[in-house]
Amino acid sequence: MDYDVKDIKLADQGKLKIEWAEATMPVLRLIRARFKRQQPLKGVRVTACLHVTTETANLAMTLKAGGADVRLCASNPLSTQDDVAAALVQHEGIPTFAIKGEDNATYYRHIESAIAHRPHLSMDDGADVVSHLHSKRKELLRNVIGGTEETTTGVIRLRSMAEKKVLKFPVISVNDADTKHMFDNRYGTGQSTMDGIIRATNRLVCGSVVVVAGYGWCGRGIAMRAKGMGADVVVTEVDPLKGLEAVMDGYRVMPMEQAAPIGDFFVTVTGNLKVIRGEHFAKMKDGAIVCNSGHFNVELDIPALEKLSKKRKVVRTGVEQFTLKNGHRVSLLGEGRLVNLATAEGHPSSVMDMSFANQALSAEYIVKNYKMLEKKVYPVPAVIDKEISRLKLAGMGVNIDKLTKEQEKYLASWEMGT
Repeated sequence: MDYDVKDIKLADQGKLKIEWAEATMPVLRLIRARFKRQQPLKGVRVTACLHVTTETANLAMTLKAGGADVRLCASNPLSTQDDVAAALVQHEGIPTFAIKGEDNATYYRHIESAIAHRPHLSMDDGADVVSHLHSKRKELLRNVIGGTEETTTGVIRLRSMAEKKVLKFPVISVNDADTKHMFDNRYGTGQSTMDGIIRATNRLVCGSVVVVAGYGWCGRGIAMRAKGMGADVVVTEVDPLKGLEAVMDGYRVMPMEQAAPIGDFFVTVTGNLKVIRGEHFAKMKDGAIVCNSGHFNVELDIPALEKLSKKRKVVRTGVEQFTLKNGHRVSLLGEGRLVNLATAEGHPSSVMDMSFANQALSAEYIVKNYKMLEKKVYPVPAVIDKEISRLKLAGMGVNIDKLTKEQEKYLASWEMGT
């Protein structure tokens, strides 16, 4: 079987980790059982470019159970769990192309390997496969019936392509599902980002100033968790509505220029580039710690930091310390890549259960309906979102009320509104 992983001998270790994650993924487990019976993806070639983690492994196994021919590559050079990649190859027979720390040339070679089976369906986290197909391998586009996208950054890219009429197949934005962004982005990113910061630094969060750049769902989650750990949280924003929301949630809100001199920890989650720039690094206090939890490391102007520095050294695993010309030391975590995966293990499996349930059911939806879909970005169908919520509550052993016939009639009638 074609594959490229760090060490196939790590497979048994990875298998145990995959099984550990599966224990708290009841929704995906239920979907896998149905997929195995019904084979809704039989004969469908799926290229998945996702973070190669234990949770992704369970998604890949679900797709394969549904009859899909799955090939997997990493969506970020530092997010791969090498033992999981080995386990997928050795124990599940899924061609996997991912090595933690791979360089850019290897990263794109792995994407080429993942699309070598001429995919019918793309499954992205950051839109790199879609972008590669449209720019480098246009001859493969005729085979593609649709795609799914996991993250905000990828959705932004895809919507731009759709607006410019260059997107050649329909894509479902899994990121926009309520059961994705309200839980994965908020609770998953919140916990895993703080986990990554603490694992990398072993620094005390309480009593420190944590600056969160961006107050979308990810920013909300990080701010919430930092505040819960006793930090003084500062939020920076460009959107007045989100800035106002942050104020009402009890955080200080100010421009990055004002936050730079007072922050102890800085986290960017905006999806934009150069959110922390040279003029900000130059104002930071000695010992400031900077990281990014957005998809691409362009949120931090790392070349500007390098120019401001007179020396640099790796002081801990995943921590590079830059000594500025003014003598202040600024530490960069995980090379500026997603800190929750670069220095930790990513989101907890119980929250990824919903996100990857959306991926699996959206793939099934595309296979059934692609002939009726236009070449644009679609939201996850509401019926899928609601079904995942129902299954998740059931998996947690939680029951909720049901409307009575009288209540249903009342809500449906304009005549009974008094």
